[in-house]
Amino acid sequence: SLSPRDGLGPYWTRQNKMPFVPESVLKKRRAQAAIAADKDAASKKAAAAAKAKKDVIFKRAEKYAAEYKQQENDAIRLRREAKKANSIYVPPEAKLAFVIRIRGIIGMSPKVKKILQLLRLRQLHSGVFVKLNGSTIKMLRLVEPYIAYGTPNLKTVRELVYKRGYGKVNKQRVPIDNNAVVEQVLGKYDIVCVEDVIHELYTTGPHFKEVANFLWPCKLSSPTGGFKMKLLHYNEGGDAGDRGEKIHELVKKMI
Repeated sequence: SLSPRDGLGPYWTRQNKMPFVPESVLKKRRAQAAIAADKDAASKKAAAAAKAKKDVIFKRAEKYAAEYKQQENDAIRLRREAKKANSIYVPPEAKLAFVIRIRGIIGMSPKVKKILQLLRLRQLHSGVFVKLNGSTIKMLRLVEPYIAYGTPNLKTVRELVYKRGYGKVNKQRVPIDNNAVVEQVLGKYDIVCVEDVIHELYTTGPHFKEVANFLWPCKLSSPTGGFKMKLLHYNEGGDAGDRGEKIHELVKKMI
C-alpha cells in the first residue's frame, strides 16, 4: 500500500480535499469585497478632493490675513496723518456687535422679553453676533439693562468661533470641529471653512445673516471674578449696556 508521504495515495487526497463552502457564504464574500473596493475608491477620491480644497482654504486664509493687516496699517496711517495735520482721526462707525445676556427674567416686561427672543438671547450668559443698523441699535437700547455689548476685535471673533463655536445642522447643535460642518450648510454661499465664517462676521459681509443664523448662540461661562454690578450701566461703573471695544475684556473672562 502507498504511504501517506508518497503524495499519491487515498490518505493524501482525503486530507487535502477543498472544504465545501455554501453559495450564500461565497455570495456574501463577493458582496463584502465589492463594498470594500467601493469604500477604498471613495476614500481615495475624498482624499484627493480634500487636498485640493486644503490648498484653496490655505490661499483664502492668506488673503484674509493680508486684508486684516492692510486695514490695521490704514488705520495707523490715517491716525498719523491726522496728528500731523493737527486734526483728529474719527474711525468709521462699528458695523458689528457681540451681545451677551447678563440678567434673568425677574421684573422683565413682555416687550423686552420679545426683543431678547428675537436676538436669540434666551439663556443667561449666551452671546450672539449682531449687525449694527438703525433697527438693531434701537432694539439694543431697549434691552440695555439686561445685556452687555460692544464691538469685538478680530481676536475676540476668532476665539469665540474656535472655542465656543457650534453650528446649526438640521436643527441640531453641532460643534464646529472641522470645515465639513461649515461647508455642508454654507457651501452654497461659497463659505467652505471656519476662516470664511470669521471673515464674513468680522467684515459683516453680504452673507452675514446666513452665517450668524448658522452659528448657535455662544454659551459662555460666568465671568472669572464675577460681575461688578449688573444693575448699573457700564458708564456708571456697572456691567450693563454698551462698552465699545472693551467688550473683549468681558469675553476673555467668560470664554
